[in-house]
This record gives sequence, structure tokens and C-alpha cells, in this order.
Amino acid sequence: MNFDLKKVVASVRTDEEFKNALRSDAKVIFLQNTSITNVNDQIEMAHDYGKTVFIHTDFMEGIGKDKAGLQYIKKLGCDGMLSTRTGMIRHGKDVGLLTVQRFFIVDTHSVDTAIDSIKIGKPDFVEIMPGVIEKTIRRFASEVESPVIAGGLIGRTEEVDRALESGAVAVSTGRSELWNYR
Repeated sequence: MNFDLKKVVASVRTDEEFKNALRSDAKVIFLQNTSITNVNDQIEMAHDYGKTVFIHTDFMEGIGKDKAGLQYIKKLGCDGMLSTRTGMIRHGKDVGLLTVQRFFIVDTHSVDTAIDSIKIGKPDFVEIMPGVIEKTIRRFASEVESPVIAGGLIGRTEEVDRALESGAVAVSTGRSELWNYR
């Protein structure tokens, strides 16, 4: 890749977050919300600050979510794009944008589906969400009255332990080797 990814990417939704990202040490900005009315200014400002700009094309407004829309943001100077859609990733690569394909992983089936999609679309990067499940379990356990059961992608005893230590009352798993654990 021809840019410095660093360890933390600034993922922004609002104008205020965008301004803060410009002043941050992050080298890359993911624009989660943009529109035809301000995208040109955002790209120019980001480049003035030495940032690399990726646009989440699933959420851009006023710009077609198709190859012509990607050609337009490329013409404006956008460096890359994010999408959950394999077809958009392929179009992004065709027009010369760096690509990030985003996947929401909830269970083993979604892992298998994501791997298949990656093999087809061949994105430059893959973003896996959620990134921090223990934190989410802690928040739910502390803010809701209903007991929390952690499920999906639990495949090792250490993962069971972490989920329970984070506040889950139980763990659901399809891994039969874990059914007798605890």
C-alpha cells in the first residue's frame, strides 16, 4: 500500500468528529457519513492535513452506489472506499480505489460467508466487526436487567471464561466439546 496505515483509523460520522480527526495523529480517515454537498471539501481538507480518505459508500448521500459513483469520488481525489457489498468492492478496485470490505461477524456461518466473499471480491483490507465483544458484554450486563447470554464464535474454553468474566451468565455454543465445560 502507498500510505501509512498506523494502528488506529479515525472513523467519523459528524463534522465535529471529522475536524478532530484532522488534528489527530491518525493517518487514515473513514468517512462514515458524507454527501455530494460536502465530500469534495472533506477530501481536500483531509489531504491538506496529510490524511488518506476512505468513504463508506453504503452511506454516502446524493452519489450513486454504483461504479459511476465510485468513479466520481475517485475523480474528486478519494483514496479508498469501504462497503459491505462484494460487488461494490469489485467496482472500487476497477476504478483504482483502495478497498475495505466490512463484515459483521455474529456466528460461524457469517465467518464462512465472509471468507467466501473475500475470495470473490479480493478487497485490499477486511474490517471485522465487532472488534471488542467483552466490552459489549460488560455494558449490557451493567445497563440492562435481563441476564446476558454470550453466543456466536465461542470455540475455546478461554473464550467461555472471558465472556463469563465480562458479565455473561451463560455462553451458547455449537461446539459440543465445550458443552461439558464448567
